Amino acid sequence: MVFPLFTLRHVVLPLMTQAYLLPNHKIRSAHMIPRYSRPDMVAIWSPETKFKIWYEIEAHACDAMADLGVIPRENAEAVWKAKDVEFDVARIDEIEAVTKHDVIAFLTHLAEHVGSDMARFVHQGMTSSDVLDTCFNVQLVRASDLLLADMDRLLAALKTRAMEHKDTPRIGRSHGIHAEPTTMGLTFARFYAEMDRNRARLINARAEIATGAISGAVGTIANVDPRVEEHVCEKLGLTPEPISTQVIPRDRHAMFFATLGVVASGIENIATEIRHMQRTEVLEGAEYFSVGQKGSSAMPHKKNPILTENLTGLARLVRMSVIPAMENVALWHERDISHSSVERTIGPDTTITLDFALNRLAGVVEKMIIYPENMMANMHKFRGLIMSQRVLLALTQAGVSREDSYSYVQRNALKVWDNNADFKTKLLADADVRKALSAEEIEEKFDLGYHTKHVDTIFARVFGKA
Repeated sequence: MVFPLFTLRHVVLPLMTQAYLLPNHKIRSAHMIPRYSRPDMVAIWSPETKFKIWYEIEAHACDAMADLGVIPRENAEAVWKAKDVEFDVARIDEIEAVTKHDVIAFLTHLAEHVGSDMARFVHQGMTSSDVLDTCFNVQLVRASDLLLADMDRLLAALKTRAMEHKDTPRIGRSHGIHAEPTTMGLTFARFYAEMDRNRARLINARAEIATGAISGAVGTIANVDPRVEEHVCEKLGLTPEPISTQVIPRDRHAMFFATLGVVASGIENIATEIRHMQRTEVLEGAEYFSVGQKGSSAMPHKKNPILTENLTGLARLVRMSVIPAMENVALWHERDISHSSVERTIGPDTTITLDFALNRLAGVVEKMIIYPENMMANMHKFRGLIMSQRVLLALTQAGVSREDSYSYVQRNALKVWDNNADFKTKLLADADVRKALSAEEIEEKFDLGYHTKHVDTIFARVFGKA
């Protein structure tokens, strides 16, 4: 569509400008799509939570400075009298519209509650990044704790389904083509192992991001005692950043968001397998279809894998944050704010989206419908073809060269592909094969149990010994 010049100049551009000039938290709220949000994670990123953390940073800093004799004790106590105050977000926005500085706007509003004289030592020797960066890391740590709980739910669901179907036979596939038998339990077990590794990665990422900095301009701690930083970090559950310039180093954040990207890829891995299972031609598993649910506006018979398709898309959104987070590592000198706009977006967007995705996937796995009969039917669709490797190995062990063994097996296998023949029958009629193997030896190679004899060993490796 082509817009008239008048429309662009007098309607579209002014609207874009107004949106650009909105306070930061209002811009950010537009990214929080309620459809893909859960309230506990959204609350971490609300303006109210942010300002509460800012307040706690400033109040704890005042406490430490009072203990050190840098500021009067009564001033620190006056700041703490505001601990139950509900900070007026609209009022802070009003002040920021004039100051064009969010931290100053907050400090001005805090002084309105504490009193200008009593608040004059607030932010003593500190810089905005001390508040912004420390707060951001507190929020990421809290978000990590929710994500870890989400992963625990998913892991429990995967383990339950793995145990339930440990010995349920299923055809394994490579390149989308039937390969050799496995079990549905092994499918769930490998997803469990992957997500368990992701949980360990997230624990490490949480530890890496759990630092704070109250180091002042350019990070020299010249105007604020190092003990203030130590006190504030201890109270907030963080450790002091060893060297912070004026900002906490962004390699930590790059690692954090990269980890979330890996978790998202794990979600997509599971979702893709479930989507494949639900294909009409496969139908080995499917998402739960609730009473009253509709699959298509046009075709009433449809049951579509909409939840796992949605998870595939949400995984892409989470991974969108990884490259910007890595590009935030390179900042000018001791500080610039090129990272700021990125983090105001990817912080809430990525954690909220991943929180929702993990819980959606857990629900899918918990309620997933499994079709053992269809799995067995698929297994035998090509009439024994999946046992070709066992015959190949038996021929080589009987003294036939590998090249000839492969040729004997493949020529019979191709007859199954081309003519829907029975693989075992063809092998029994092949003179070259029968020179090396008896009918009993060929028959034994079609034992399904051979392929599942080490399932318990694999489960012990994944889940530990019972």
